[in-house]
Amino acid sequence: MTSPESQKPVFVATHPRACSTAFERVFMTCHDTIKCVHEPFGDAYYFGPERLSARYEKDEKTRIESGFSGSTYNAIFEAIEKQGEEGKRLFIKDMAHYWVPPASKPVSIAPSLLSYTGVTETPKLNTPPYPYSTTAESGNPTVVPSALLSKFHFAFLIRHPRSSIPSYYRCTVPPLAEVTGFHNFDPEEAGYKELRAVFDYLRSIEQVGPRVAGQANNGETNGMGDGGVEICVIDADDMLDNPYAMIEQFCRATGLNYSPEMLTWDNEDDHRRAKEAFEKWRGFHDDAIASKELKPRTHKKAPKSDEQLYEEWTAKFGKEGADIMAQTVKENVEHYEYLKQFAVKL
Repeated sequence: MTSPESQKPVFVATHPRACSTAFERVFMTCHDTIKCVHEPFGDAYYFGPERLSARYEKDEKTRIESGFSGSTYNAIFEAIEKQGEEGKRLFIKDMAHYWVPPASKPVSIAPSLLSYTGVTETPKLNTPPYPYSTTAESGNPTVVPSALLSKFHFAFLIRHPRSSIPSYYRCTVPPLAEVTGFHNFDPEEAGYKELRAVFDYLRSIEQVGPRVAGQANNGETNGMGDGGVEICVIDADDMLDNPYAMIEQFCRATGLNYSPEMLTWDNEDDHRRAKEAFEKWRGFHDDAIASKELKPRTHKKAPKSDEQLYEEWTAKFGKEGADIMAQTVKENVEHYEYLKQFAVKL
């Protein structure tokens, strides 16, 4: 018998530059049974009337030209729900920090989502849009009500900040910044502390856990027994070292069907599908668009000292860039290491 849990949309919460696009391409190959929704919530986070980010706050022209200046959080959730009516299981991958107010600002529910809390009146937005003049849910670090979070089956993707931070920084400086439209590096967009906050909240309300994917579960497929939803955290480096086994473990934990053929996408239809999906975030996904498969690295990544990395970053981006990257990495390592203890182990 198919359980309701096995039909919930899979939501992979991550942080920027976690090799998440290559991970997502795996499930794009299953287009007959899976509908992939690529990073929808950046529309509301950066451009819409409920925007949390100040990146384009003084750039109304860019917000309008994005085509998403009217995107609310509710509109995005409604669009996701509509795509679920196609009869395929949904696979959504997005940044956890798109739901969490930056810079430790106070949290309250997005006005367009108040109906999920039982509140019938929608307050006017403040100017600038955040913070909202709405109430918060106790313990909830997001602008999304718990009643709405409960409709998704959550998993998590992480990568060491030593790798993800330089990769993200590269997207915010010339020449790539001219393509991405991100013309400055903002440490608040690192996303680790927000991902940890969402992870801990979902554990606290028992939407995930206490079991951890990869541990014995009496032969049950996740979500189909009485033990609830397993905690499923995938580390990008583990995936790159052993992609077949890690993707298989992820599928087992989320109730998706696994086949080794998922990891190869060198055909015209798969390339077209990926290019269309990744178009709106130009410059961030070029490597994944050009890829043909997810295969094991020939050599495991050799660890480098902080001094070696700083020297490399200085050579590539100058001292100022190296300094801000080093500081951002330092601020986020503890959050990565916390989440890493829950990662799938083979």
